Amino acid sequence: MADTEPGPRRSDRSPWNWLLILPVVVPLLTFLFNRDKPRLGGFPFFYWAQFAFILLGVGCTTLVYLMTRRPQDTIARDSGTASETED
Repeated sequence: MADTEPGPRRSDRSPWNWLLILPVVVPLLTFLFNRDKPRLGGFPFFYWAQFAFILLGVGCTTLVYLMTRRPQDTIARDSGTASETED
């Protein structure tokens, strides 16, 4: 059994996490996209707005990930593998 000491409690609290609400709330605001025009490639606005919401979700998730990820040396130090990689 590995000798593991509980490290400092990790906090995932970041203000960047609030950005994840955006791709959930915006598609619920139907008055923003409940219309036919303008059309893009023959598709009504309603349909291509749905695809835009997918891009919004991907963009927000990627941005939050990039802004909240921990540096690799911090991850290694917390998991106790820093000494193994330095040897």
